[in-house]
Amino acid sequence: MPTRNSIAALSIVVLAAVAAGTTAQSLYRYIDANGRVVYSDQPPPPTARDVQPKRLPENVIETDPVPFAMKQAAERFPVTLYTFDCDVCRDAQALLVKRGIPFATVVVSEEKGAARLKALTGKQSAPVLQVGDKQVMQGYNEERWQAMLDEAGYPKAAPASAGQAARATHAPAPAAAKAAAAEPDAAPPAPGHDYPK
Repeated sequence: MPTRNSIAALSIVVLAAVAAGTTAQSLYRYIDANGRVVYSDQPPPPTARDVQPKRLPENVIETDPVPFAMKQAAERFPVTLYTFDCDVCRDAQALLVKRGIPFATVVVSEEKGAARLKALTGKQSAPVLQVGDKQVMQGYNEERWQAMLDEAGYPKAAPASAGQAARATHAPAPAAAKAAAAEPDAAPPAPGHDYPK
């Protein structure tokens, strides 16, 4: 059973390791020549008994503003919006921005964009939403566009930091939006129960 001194020593070692800012540091537990349990970040002396190397957990802060589900959907089913300067097209773009969806924009009032739209749909009317290689929706219908994006695996709400989400060429940066629902924080472990075992 650990004594108060060994628990206090361990606490000091753990705090020192965290303060040093190491990403994943080794910690050693061993019994010294006097029979005391020692925790140290230094390799034990040759006289040490019952040496047990431990690993402190990494301190990681997620800095990528694009959630994994969004990245996965964008890789498998990239979104392209065929559009020009009209009210309906602006509504269509606003839907994608509100959800934080990364998308490429093809301006169909330009010759190159018009040729791409004609090759895709055989028509010259916009807006058109393309999700992946095969799903194409002509005309703006919010409910159907939402269903298409849901089916492709895109999250229903933009992350809080969606303003920095990466977009394909010619696409403006999305506006930041609040997450629909925040998950409750997990309760912290009871004191003395989060040490390496």
